[in-house]
Amino acid sequence: MRWFYGFKLHLIINDQVSIISVQVTTVNVDDRKPVSEMVDELFGCLYRDTGYISDPLEREPTEKGVTPITGMKKI
Repeated sequence: MRWFYGFKLHLIINDQVSIISVQVTTVNVDDRKPVSEMVDELFGCLYRDTGYISDPLEREPTEKGVTPITGMKKI
């Protein structure tokens, strides 16, 4: 098995495709972890995919005034 060491780029963009927030993590960091830090300066709605469904990621943005909107997760 080959190992890959690298980074992941996390972006939040607006409806006009302007970058709002950027964070770079190592590949071993869970994708959901940087979200709470990235939404600190946001307002309105945050559209995301079903990979970001978790209890803390529902509660934290809401407490900061951001409404998380996610599609339905397939069962």
